[in-house]
Parts: sequence; C-alpha cells; structure tokens
Amino acid sequence: MYKQIGVLTGGGDAPGLNAVIRAVVRTAVNEYGMKVIGIEDSFEGILGETRTVQLTPKTVSGILPKGGTILGTRNRGSFVKMVDGVPVFPEMPISEALANLDILGIEALIVLGGEGTLAIAEQFDKRGFPVIGVPKTIDNDLAATELTFGFMTAIDIATEALDRLHTTAASHDRVMILEVMGRHTGWIALHAGLAGSADIILIPEIPFSFDSVIKKVKEREANGSRFTNIVVAEGAKEVGGGEMYLDAKHTRLGGVGDYVRRKIEELTEKETRCVVLGHLQRGGSPNAFDRMLGTSFGACAVRALAEGESGKMVAFQASTIVTVPISEAVANLKTVPIDGQLVRTARDIGISFASPAESDM
Repeated sequence: MYKQIGVLTGGGDAPGLNAVIRAVVRTAVNEYGMKVIGIEDSFEGILGETRTVQLTPKTVSGILPKGGTILGTRNRGSFVKMVDGVPVFPEMPISEALANLDILGIEALIVLGGEGTLAIAEQFDKRGFPVIGVPKTIDNDLAATELTFGFMTAIDIATEALDRLHTTAASHDRVMILEVMGRHTGWIALHAGLAGSADIILIPEIPFSFDSVIKKVKEREANGSRFTNIVVAEGAKEVGGGEMYLDAKHTRLGGVGDYVRRKIEELTEKETRCVVLGHLQRGGSPNAFDRMLGTSFGACAVRALAEGESGKMVAFQASTIVTVPISEAVANLKTVPIDGQLVRTARDIGISFASPAESDM
C-alpha cells in the first residue's frame, strides 16, 4: 500500500476537476490511510523548484461546486514536443520529474487530463512509476469512456445560450450562429443543437456546403419561419476546405462562425449575427451529473492504485466505472458517428447538417 500519492491536473480546465480532487483526497485519506500531495501547474510543478501542496479532507472542504482547479493547470509544457506533427517525449524532463517525485516521497500519481496529458502520464508508467489517469475533456472525445466530466455542463451552457439566441432570432427575423467548442469532434454542437432546437448543425465529421446551408434558410422562409438558428463546432469544415485558425502559427482554432455569418449575409442579404461561446463552456460550477461523475472517477482512481493497478484510466462504461489501459484511451479520438442515433434523430426532426447531398434533395 502506498503511503503518499500525488494528484495533478493538466490541459484545459473543465467543470468537475475539483470534484475529482476532493474525491481523491477523501478516499485516499479516509479509506486507505494515504497522504496526498497536490502538484501545482500540471507536470510543470515537478520540474525545477517543485510546487506542491499537502491536501487533506479539510483543505478540500467546500470545493465540490467550484469550477476550475485548485491546483492550476497548463495546456503546454516541457514534457512533449511536436516534430512533424508527431508528439515526442524528451527524456530529460521525465527523468528530472521522477527524481523530484522520489525526493518528495510521492510513490504514485493520479493524473487528470485529456489525450495529451494522459499520453505524458503513460510515459511515467512505461518507466515503472505507478500512474492512474482520469479522463477530462469537455469535448467528450476520449476513446474508451462513454462520458467525460465537464461535458454535460458544457452542453447545459451551450443549450441555454441557444435558447436565448432563439428569442432574438425570432424577434428580429435574423440568422443567429452559435460557435461552440469542438476542435475535432462535434459532440457539444450535436447535443446542444438537439436540445436547443437548432435548425442547422455544423460539425467536423460532416463537411458542409453553403448551397445546403442557404437551401435550409430559404426553406424556412418559404414555410413562414423568417429566422434560422445555427450551431457550429469550432472545427467544422467546408467541403474542400480545412480548419480555420485565429493565428498564423495554426495553433488556435476559431473564426468559422464568423466566416459562416459573412457568407450567409452575402448569399441571402439576411441580417446575420454570430456569438462565440468560447471559454464560458469551461468555466463556472459543474452541474449535478458532472459532480457525481467526477466524484466517482476520483474515488475509483484511488481504489485502482490501492489494488495495484498502473497505466490505467478510469472510464464510464454501461453506467459503471471501470479501468482501461491508458494506451487504449489515447489511441484515437471518439468522433460523432455520421450514421449514429443522434445524427439520425436530428435529421428525422428536420435539422440540417448542410452536407452537399442535402442541397440536391
């Protein structure tokens, strides 16, 4: 049994991170008699002059409903470099981190993060250091788990925004566009679009054509609905086009919503507005489901370590928490099935995905 474990958070923040941290601490201390060290600023906190904090049931009291992470997080760091689009893990920072973990008396790690953070965690396991991963991404695009905490809260935020835009669109006979997160997958856009009564949903998995977009707008006009609501994932692509970026280095996605707005105004002369929801989807208090899921993940992660597991990630499958190899979880992204139930349901009720085929129907 481990005497002392560490916990860290990496990647973008997500509602529910503090719920996981709280569950890790309470389970480790109360159930297994372990001490818990919180590592600040993701893996960077165990390089150079280490940045850590002792976590106890008292120090995590009251953090369950709080957004963000009390430990801080980083999207980029010293542990992975991209070479020709392929992640490479330099040996030096990992060796230094392992030496520092030994000095700190940390015998195992619980790592909260998405595919990038968990890929780093896997490198520690390969070098014999015990690690359990906890899936974290509001995009819900991690393989091997049906749901990730933060996703349901992000859907709630996006749906409420769409509800509010709906009334403005109807009042002014406008086309209203809501751009939501979803770099490579359209889970947030699809769920929020269904829940918020969107007329058009644009997602990365289904390249769109403006012929189909305009056809849907004009069909609604002909049927007496002089407004249209569109949800677009930030990674949505026009047929024959690529992702849109906000900077010349091609590191920050964004701008597709405004691009769609300009084209619709140009092609229809209808007043069109775009709202970019951005980090509002990440911030604030987690909803009840994400608090429960995060709590279950945290408790089960400690239990997995106590039972001798390593190199595993806790996952939600068939309404229960299981462990799966981290390698399986980060092998590929979980994308929206273009012929799956949710897409079929959306099309059944008249929602357009603006695929080229739809312009010919």
